[in-house]
Amino acid sequence: MPELPEVETTRRGIAPHVEGREIVEVIVRQASLRVPVPEDLVERLIGARIGELARRAKYLLVPLEGEAPGTLLWHLGMSGSLRMARLGELPKKHDHLDLVLDDGAILRYHDPRRFGFVDWLAGSAAQDSRLARLGPEPLSEAFDGERLFTRSRGRRLAVKPFLMDNAVVVGVGNIYAAEALFLAGIDPRRSAGRISRERYERLAAAVREVLAAAITQGGTTLRDFVGGTGEPGYFKQRLNVYGRDGQPCRRCGAELRLVTLGQRASVFCGHCQT
Repeated sequence: MPELPEVETTRRGIAPHVEGREIVEVIVRQASLRVPVPEDLVERLIGARIGELARRAKYLLVPLEGEAPGTLLWHLGMSGSLRMARLGELPKKHDHLDLVLDDGAILRYHDPRRFGFVDWLAGSAAQDSRLARLGPEPLSEAFDGERLFTRSRGRRLAVKPFLMDNAVVVGVGNIYAAEALFLAGIDPRRSAGRISRERYERLAAAVREVLAAAITQGGTTLRDFVGGTGEPGYFKQRLNVYGRDGQPCRRCGAELRLVTLGQRASVFCGHCQT
């Protein structure tokens, strides 16, 4: 599914095309998404001007200025993507929603599985229940090894699902947790509460390194994700462990192993990760 780097890639890709533009038409082809499209969304959006796009965890926030200001909260789900199109460009199957802008550009939402959603927030986005309980952004100063160490004390949970807990830190999904643990040399099965402060410092640095590299590469295309300009992400070519079970470790040559942690597949090197 699109994770933090994919959502950030999307934000950066579409922002220059939509910020400051007025919405002149809204076309809803399929309202039955994971959260149904609000019945009054078309009425709310016509004539609104799009402000500066933001991202919180895996959510894209589209602020709208006008008579009734608010924010569109967008989640791409398992297979969603936002792409730019032009007037006259026919929609494809699973293109569920269009925002037509005053310069003829179209922000088009595509989602084969329909696990994503777009919702309207009339008040402060930060107060929405889906955002209020989230932990810090992994690329912010609020996230470091000390936070991981403190939050992990007394926890028997394996470190990989601990790292993927959005209350601990947001946006570190299955792919990037596996890769960060490899870089930090930590076995994903190890109990979170039995990892030292020093090792958590290395893990926090690895999380930042992996996510920054993935954003630079445009995300990871594993199925049908593409960024806002329609280009795929290339971080898949740099994956060390994710999806490579049974293959040799790029670092030591040992066979990579597959286990299940928190109902998620996890690949690691039993030699490099202890």
